[in-house]
Amino acid sequence: MDYRKYGENYYIRLDKGDKLIDKILDICKKEKIASAIYSGIGACESADIQTFIPEKGNFELKHIAGMLELVSLTGNIITDKESNYYQHAHAVFSYKKDGKHQVAAGHIKSITISYTAEIELRPVIGGKIQRKFDSETGTGFWAFEDKN
Repeated sequence: MDYRKYGENYYIRLDKGDKLIDKILDICKKEKIASAIYSGIGACESADIQTFIPEKGNFELKHIAGMLELVSLTGNIITDKESNYYQHAHAVFSYKKDGKHQVAAGHIKSITISYTAEIELRPVIGGKIQRKFDSETGTGFWAFEDKN
């Protein structure tokens, strides 16, 4: 992995074997980025995709592996009042299975890079987005904190 800051944004190149979410979180912690959004593309060897099932109150997991094209990735990083980091990302992958083109998409638990991925990380400027726990859904949502 390598990255650079140009202006207010960070540009990240991930390499074979890198765990995408872990690396983004590592950069946020190192650079003291409390909230940000990110997007990217790349080539992956595996991904764990989740779909939330409201009736069950939990996620169903689908593991995909092989030559996966990361067609689109979008996500965010936020922190809570104790400065714990949380990520929320969705992605679309294309791949071939049994000679046919397939697409898989959803909430991302993990992604492992095969060749490379190119990510733009955009920190929140002029405020902070924190995590607010919602007891009804059992998950966290954005809570806004403006700078004075």
